[in-house]
Amino acid sequence: MRFTSPKYIEEIAAALKRDLHGPARHLVTGLSEINRAEKGDLIFVDHPKYYDKALASKANTIIINEQIEPPVGKVLILSENPFDDYNSLCNTFFPKKVFGSNENQNIASSAIIAENVSLGNNIKIGAHTRILPGAVIMDNVHIKDHVIIGPNAVIGHNAFYYNTKNRKHTLMNTIGGVKIESHVEIGAASTIDAGVSSYTTIGEGTKIDNLVQIGHDTVIGMNCIIAAGTGIAGCVEIKNNVSIWGQVGCASKVTIHDNVVVLAQSGISKDLEEGKTYFGTPCVEAKQKFRELAALRNLPKLFKK
Repeated sequence: MRFTSPKYIEEIAAALKRDLHGPARHLVTGLSEINRAEKGDLIFVDHPKYYDKALASKANTIIINEQIEPPVGKVLILSENPFDDYNSLCNTFFPKKVFGSNENQNIASSAIIAENVSLGNNIKIGAHTRILPGAVIMDNVHIKDHVIIGPNAVIGHNAFYYNTKNRKHTLMNTIGGVKIESHVEIGAASTIDAGVSSYTTIGEGTKIDNLVQIGHDTVIGMNCIIAAGTGIAGCVEIKNNVSIWGQVGCASKVTIHDNVVVLAQSGISKDLEEGKTYFGTPCVEAKQKFRELAALRNLPKLFKK
């Protein structure tokens, strides 16, 4: 998430009371988590497994718990607790407002909002959009025109993103939001989590059925169909014209390419190629899976022989 204006690294280091290593008068333009880092962002890393990924990311500032020579053009902030320091910066630069204080709400005059809808702060609701009874629109949600949000849907709740140490799970502060493009429909009791530091995005014309879960920072393209009971983890990229049928589960950091069809009750664990139909858990091309199932049905006959 971008600052309202760039911050010098000295200001950030002073707020954390930490030493920094790298060029002076270095500018930081925002905060991010490692999977959505952009040029000018500050991120954190606290596990050797992810050091290389963090150092090679677009972020130019990294809070780290290991003394390492900073790459050219980057600043490292040495910390015993990078996660805690990152959360502290979120609280300092993006403080949470009281939900329901109705600050910075931009709602089109033609939008229809049911009486018992709950609205957060820093929201936009476009023309002819309908928000049906019981829906909750959390902070930092931007909804464009001709959108339907079904009853009891929750848009923009906290990202399900925890840091685990000593068997204790600590929630990472959510400072991102949700963007919903025009002509999208969200079914009853579906949930779309906010991005950790960026936006979970639903593309124009996409239709999402009842009881669907969309994880943080997932980006869904245009004209997709997602049927009931589907769960999509965080940081998934779904391209355009994808059809996902009922009760599909999708792991995080997967890319589903254009015009893919995923049949009901499948499990997605890796990237899916453009234009193909998939089935099974873990899913493979449907025609291959159907051949496997046919072979299994013939096993009893083989044993009788």
